Amino acid sequence: MHEAAVATVVATRKSSPRPVGSKLIVTRDGKLEGSVSGGCVESDVFIAAQEVMDSGTPQLLTYGITDDMAFEVGLPCGGEIDVFVEPLRERVDEHDRAVLFTVIGGDALGAKLLVRADGSAEGDAPAELATLATEALRRGRSHTIEHDGRTIFADVFGPPPCLFVYGAVDTAESLCRAAKLLGWSTVVADARPRFATKERVPSADTLLVEWPENALEHQPPDTATAILVLTHDDKFDLPMLTAAVKTDAFYIGALGSRRNQERRRDLLREAGLTDDELERISGPAGLDIGAESPAETALSMLAEALAVRAGRTGGRLKDSAHRIHAEPVTAA
Repeated sequence: MHEAAVATVVATRKSSPRPVGSKLIVTRDGKLEGSVSGGCVESDVFIAAQEVMDSGTPQLLTYGITDDMAFEVGLPCGGEIDVFVEPLRERVDEHDRAVLFTVIGGDALGAKLLVRADGSAEGDAPAELATLATEALRRGRSHTIEHDGRTIFADVFGPPPCLFVYGAVDTAESLCRAAKLLGWSTVVADARPRFATKERVPSADTLLVEWPENALEHQPPDTATAILVLTHDDKFDLPMLTAAVKTDAFYIGALGSRRNQERRRDLLREAGLTDDELERISGPAGLDIGAESPAETALSMLAEALAVRAGRTGGRLKDSAHRIHAEPVTAA
């Protein structure tokens, strides 16, 4: 007998009321916390949760969301969701950077492996799943994986992404302001004290007056960090980009004309960077939206960072063969 069960959206097809990773907790005395559909399938999930609490056996449920049901929760069309219901174990701290792998199909149904960002792991699911944690953390979104004959749900936890900007120029403030709308944390660094001030960049969560190498030591980038270099000055750009490509940052971008980018790439290559490392640098940074103002440029660069994080190219949705939202299923 279990005192609570948790239902998690592990996959979606077409439109869905809640994104992958959404949860509903059901307690033995009938209390509900969270949501998996905005209300249209919760009653059925509640019944399944009671069965799971009694039996201890997880269930994978599939629901087709009709057009009428979808309309009731604010969606333009119906879809389909998979919901995994299991006894509630110890809850993961949402601020810990970690991946919780759960077997939702195949042998060892319900087995789990918690893998933290430092590589430590614990649980009863196959230990080899730990090798998938780095890519899951880099992706930054919960998703389903087909692995070794099993269906695995990778539930990704952690604080919001961080935008690290080197160069406290006018575009830095526009970037920080826009990133705050996404819920990201922001860091702006510059070696010039007159530039890195709260008056110039009021939207930055953290301001550092440091040279590039020291700035990264103060705020080490991880798989949830996007780095943008804005200074247009080799004495800052070159050491910053050289250090950035050695980190786990999911995106590295640099401002500058195409001619300047090629010149800078040659200098970085002479400094010892490999072609693979140079390929990590997006320059000129941003998507081709015809940006002119600092605000438009910031939008362009953040849009490219989001596309890279989701594994997309950033083209027009009307021309894309992909589903609109990030793909919830990958193979491994």
